[in-house]
Amino acid sequence: MILEVLKFPDARLRETAEPILESELDDSLRALVQSMIETMYDEPGIGLAATQIGVAKRLVVMDVNYDEDQGRDPRVLINPEIVLAEGKIISPEEGCLSVPDFNADVRRSQRVVVRARDLDWKEVEYEGTELEAFCYQHEVDHLDGVLFIDHISKLKRDLYIRRRKKQLRREQEEDASSLPTY
Repeated sequence: MILEVLKFPDARLRETAEPILESELDDSLRALVQSMIETMYDEPGIGLAATQIGVAKRLVVMDVNYDEDQGRDPRVLINPEIVLAEGKIISPEEGCLSVPDFNADVRRSQRVVVRARDLDWKEVEYEGTELEAFCYQHEVDHLDGVLFIDHISKLKRDLYIRRRKKQLRREQEEDASSLPTY
């Protein structure tokens, strides 16, 4: 099932997600994970945090290796935490499914190690560099209510916010004008 991805400035994107307990690992959580994976590919994106679909739980799906020829390789991270971050580098033209029509360079750690649980509740640890490392950081930020635009200059962020508000006003006006009159 394809889920609705929340868009900035939805306040739910600023919530801090709660950890998932082992007792919550059931069919409904597995169904949520499957829907998140389908949604991530449908958008299309390389990562999706549960907070982006209005679920304040520490859950991430991602696939930075997707290739039409080699297929899909989704990864599920329950309660992910970055346990090592080193080196600084610019993540070029970072974007987000929840921040439409905007990309920006973001300063991120070049290499990270992430510890999480998988769907069998086994502890897993992944090391990533560059794109994979940027994705881990981006998605874990979502779980803490942080958007990538929080990592750019105030000037660029304010410009985006003004443009987004104007875009939303225009959409509301178009919606209102398409209503039937009686």
